[in-house]
Order: sequence, then C-alpha cells, then structure tokens
Amino acid sequence: IVDPDTEKEVPFGDRGEIWIKGPQVMKGYWPTPGKGLTEDGWLRMGDIAEIDDDFYFHIVDRIKDMINVSGNKVYSRVIDDLLYEHPAVDQAGVIGVPDPERPGSERVKAFIQIKREYRGKVTEEEIIQYAREHLKPYAVPKYVEFRKELPLTMAMKIFKRKLRDEEIAKMKERGEIK
Repeated sequence: IVDPDTEKEVPFGDRGEIWIKGPQVMKGYWPTPGKGLTEDGWLRMGDIAEIDDDFYFHIVDRIKDMINVSGNKVYSRVIDDLLYEHPAVDQAGVIGVPDPERPGSERVKAFIQIKREYRGKVTEEEIIQYAREHLKPYAVPKYVEFRKELPLTMAMKIFKRKLRDEEIAKMKERGEIK
C-alpha cells in the first residue's frame, strides 16, 4: 500500500494505493511493454485501500474518484456509502468539481436519485445537514443535485466520469472555469 503522491509505503492501517509485483503480473499495456508499471516493475492498481488487523485489504475508492479539497483527500465512495444510508436516497454518486476560487482544489458535489415516495419531501439542505453529522467539514458536499435518473455504466454503476464531464461543461458555459 503506497501513498500515491509520495510513492512511499504507508504505515500499517493508513490508506494508500495498491501496488502489485510478481511473475503473474502483466508486462504492461499493449502495445507498449512496461506501460503502467513503475521503473522497478510494480503495477499500480488504481485502487485506494487499507489493510485490517487480519491482513485483509479493504478497497475504499478508486484513485480517479478521489477528490482533492484544499489538499485533503476525500474518498467519494465513502460519501456515496453514507448517502445510501439516508432513507430518501435511492442512488447517489459523488464527484469532485473544480473550485473556481482555489485553482488545483475541488469541491464535493453529490448527485442523488430520490426514492419515489420521498420526491418533493426532501431538500438539498437536508442532505447536506445529514452529511455534516457524519463527515469531516471538508468532505461535506458543497452542492447537491437531485435527478430523476443517474447515468450508469455498462456494469450498472453510477457513471461518475460522465457526471463530472457534464458539470465541467456547465461551469465553462457559466464562465466559472476556463
């Protein structure tokens, strides 16, 4: 388990990226041998995980879904899981959107599909307050958007890249970012 920023092993119990190495590991991405591997042959998995006391790996998030809020690492999957615990939430997907006030930083945005029986009965502020009760202040969604349906990948997972691309396009249209 390696810190993705420093590429150094993290202390036991800390979160980091899973790297693997061995004769069974691929030799790189076709058509370029070695592509995706470190100089000394480690394959970066792209998964953020931690190891428990029994030496089991627990995947927390994907690196590409990690949100950088003013230097703090926010794992979108942790927020997704929390939002699913709210009784009104049918589906949820959390992404990082560029912070126009802090270049290089992001803000947390949650997209939520509300259960039919709760439609019109729950507000964005209620969801934000729920998150405040369970998350560190920097991880609380700054924005919540309710949608009738959320885009899904072929594997029927929330299509976060599509949500992020849509949001960035809207921000560019409004002149908030370049």
